[in-house]
Amino acid sequence: MKDLRKYLAEAIGTFCLVFAGTGAVVVNNLHGSVSHVGVALTFGLIVMAMIYAIGEVSGAHINPAVTLAFWVARQFETRHVLPYIVAQVFGAFVASVALRLMFPTHENLGSTLPVGSWQQSFIFEFILTAILMFVILRVCAGSRETGIMAGIAIGGTVGLEAMFAGPVCGASMNPARSLAPAVVSGTLDHLWVYLVATIAGAMFAVAIEFVFEKLDTDGEVAIDKLS
Repeated sequence: MKDLRKYLAEAIGTFCLVFAGTGAVVVNNLHGSVSHVGVALTFGLIVMAMIYAIGEVSGAHINPAVTLAFWVARQFETRHVLPYIVAQVFGAFVASVALRLMFPTHENLGSTLPVGSWQQSFIFEFILTAILMFVILRVCAGSRETGIMAGIAIGGTVGLEAMFAGPVCGASMNPARSLAPAVVSGTLDHLWVYLVATIAGAMFAVAIEFVFEKLDTDGEVAIDKLS
């Protein structure tokens, strides 16, 4: 029952992320009243809100790339990986279906699409996700995104990256966020970019964090020997 509560929290959290974030994109496309800055703030604020709301329950991953990265970093149990990802993708799809019902004429439901070349967007998404995951690893306790500073730091990073990179690549940083609106709207062009680059970027952040921690540990050992 406790595990089911975690999975439900991840589904709800990812639903809220996709519904609010891509919903802001859709509303802005149709009415122009949200603005690009508003869309970026919406993504950052909803991530922050979900960390505070469900961080103590599931860790508030709300992102398959984050779950996989925590697992690779050996901070997350293997038995939870697939259920978490299924819950996240399910929540994202429910959100996109809800938006399709509300806005049946919208073309892509806020799908992430390259504005320039796919190579440019791939590099952008890789680096953006790596930065986000590095921040997550540095401010979290294990695989749990909890605490006042975690919410502000992670939500702020999402908003910041969406602010400057959104007009070029969509600033997904999240496979579920890109997958659901793309499939529901039938906008599958370059979807693979947002699945592969985000996961690869999160894995790269784990490697950077490992080196970062190793250097810190080696430094402490050297200081101890000199003492």
